[in-house]
Amino acid sequence: MPDNRNLKPGDRVFRPRRISRFHLRRVLGISAVFSAGYGNVGSSIYYALGIVALVAGGATPVALGIAGILFIFTALTYAEGTSAIPESGGSASFARHAFGDTAGFIAGWALMLSYIVTISISAFTIPPYLGFFWEPFKTSPIIGTFTSIGIVFFLMVVNVIGIKETSFLNISATVIDILTQITLVVIGFITLFNPTVIFQRIIDNWPSTENLIFGIALATIAYTGIETMSQMAEETKKPEKSVPRALIMMIVAVLVIFAGISLVSLSAMPVEELATVWARDPVAGIAFHIPIEVIKVVLKPLIAILAGTILLIATNAGLIGISRLAFSQGAHGLVPAAFSRVHRKFKTPYVSIIVFSLIAMVLLVPGFFAADVFANMGALYAIGSLLAFMLAHASIIGLRIKQPDMPRPFRLKGNIKIMGYDIPITAIIGLLAVLAIWIIILMVEPYSRWVGLGWMFLGIVIYSIIRLRRRRKSDEWHINSK
Repeated sequence: MPDNRNLKPGDRVFRPRRISRFHLRRVLGISAVFSAGYGNVGSSIYYALGIVALVAGGATPVALGIAGILFIFTALTYAEGTSAIPESGGSASFARHAFGDTAGFIAGWALMLSYIVTISISAFTIPPYLGFFWEPFKTSPIIGTFTSIGIVFFLMVVNVIGIKETSFLNISATVIDILTQITLVVIGFITLFNPTVIFQRIIDNWPSTENLIFGIALATIAYTGIETMSQMAEETKKPEKSVPRALIMMIVAVLVIFAGISLVSLSAMPVEELATVWARDPVAGIAFHIPIEVIKVVLKPLIAILAGTILLIATNAGLIGISRLAFSQGAHGLVPAAFSRVHRKFKTPYVSIIVFSLIAMVLLVPGFFAADVFANMGALYAIGSLLAFMLAHASIIGLRIKQPDMPRPFRLKGNIKIMGYDIPITAIIGLLAVLAIWIIILMVEPYSRWVGLGWMFLGIVIYSIIRLRRRRKSDEWHINSK
């Protein structure tokens, strides 16, 4: 820095440009955070069940159960991470604090891929459920895909206006949806549940080891809700306490309902039917097979309405998550700074919202003509999400070593001593399990391998350009300041 005391009249002074740090409004409570997360996690049963059945066959409940264990470990990791680092960014923020900007970018860019897929696949699944009211929504690719694109566009506009305006819808629909899902599980167990039939269908349709592992990976599509809740930390009141509590609530709700619906579904219909006729709307398939006509008449339209509503919330939650993630990454110079730009009137990251909404719409375009677009979306999701979860687990372990005295309002129990540091066992198991599944997916799934790695390569190029430009500006400033 030049010494201003030695300046003469007419001397030119070079000063570094100050970087403005935009702030989001803290307006959300535990119920709003839980509802946004459950909108993503809880809604995934409306399509994840069909996607997993396409691959895992009779082992669908097993795949969902194993994924559920990993879900617990991952949710606990995010609870500690968010309580210690209550800012938007999720695993990207954890990785940046633990390992530096490059790791933070890699986690964030991988998450962006999974968020984009989540937005698209949630919107893509809404029309089949609404097909109860108008059959072309389910049977016509053109009408269904056009409707899905319109849904994403509508939510883009709503989110630009403001997040608080969407939270009431999330809370209301989530409460009704949970009650309906519980009702469906109870009725399903009373009228359809048959352990002998389930066991026989599992044995007769047991998949290869490769397909079982891929099914477990696809079942992790529910995990994105964890990220959504973490991304909302900067807009949550007392996030160090509210977000962990919301995560614990979601663990209990999701595991109970997912287990019930997956078991009822195999009692209700053969695996082949679940993976074909009802692949995109499996919960509607359960209602269709309920033997009591009066209950069926009530449940079929109710599930159509609620599935459409909760999937709308899931699409919205994915858009909230990716826009807040891009906001955080942009604010820290890991992606173009425009992503951190906040609207002057609405105080929302409108650039991020618009850009990623448009990308999600483009991803839906193959739905007009591609028959396998649904399965491809699920496969692509696994690459980005699993990489992000790996980095989340690794970051929690890294922060325990790098900053052992960091305040952690929520601290994981069950630690083991490694070189004098307390390392959580759940994070270690979660890291190793997710890493193994991710490597196997890369080996056996060419579509997700090349598209997913292509996305990561594009991100690294963008990141390298940003870093190079920042380095050049820094060098120019130092030269001019001498």
